[in-house]
Amino acid sequence: MALTDRNLINTILHECHDIVAVGHLSEERTLERVETCSWWPNWKKDVSEYFQTCDRCQKANRATGKKFGMMIQIQEPKFPWGIAHMDWVTALPPGGDRSYNACLVLVDRYSKNTIFLPCHKDYTAMDTAIIIWNKVISHTAHHPQTDGLTERMIQTLEDIIRRFCAYGLGLKDSDGFTHDWCTLIPDLELKRQKLKQATRRKSLSQRISGTGESQRT
Repeated sequence: MALTDRNLINTILHECHDIVAVGHLSEERTLERVETCSWWPNWKKDVSEYFQTCDRCQKANRATGKKFGMMIQIQEPKFPWGIAHMDWVTALPPGGDRSYNACLVLVDRYSKNTIFLPCHKDYTAMDTAIIIWNKVISHTAHHPQTDGLTERMIQTLEDIIRRFCAYGLGLKDSDGFTHDWCTLIPDLELKRQKLKQATRRKSLSQRISGTGESQRT
């Protein structure tokens, strides 16, 4: 038989949630307790409203997650290398004439041009600034919110190294492998420039130089 007496319903809600024996349980647990002893139309809605309006629960419950910050609009660049994203690939085997063990990945937000800079994992901020200046000769801005660009390029670099770089001495260069991952960087950058992006239907070199545009008269 369904309950219709509101006073009785309120008593059941109180007994299933407020008393010391149940200790102001969560909404889910309160629903379970009510379901085991009674039923009335829209009882789940009543339980939810009772829980949401429980003053003691609202004061005692603490949020376990971090508060959301304010949304920030990231400025889009108007020219190549106006904004660059950067990240590091580390734990690489020694490579190059200086036994590099890391790679700095730079992605131009405007053109999606990608540059891979062999380096050492213990580089300081000054060391990093110097190699960026020498390679790009441009001011860059770092936005951690958009590191997805560099993450995708890092995956590409790691895939190339796994496919074409032999970590052991059992495979020789004549087998199509190289033991020095640094030698892969120039070819990888060149192939990246020749690829067309589906969203823009232009290769990277065309976006940088402005070539390949449709001629209109």
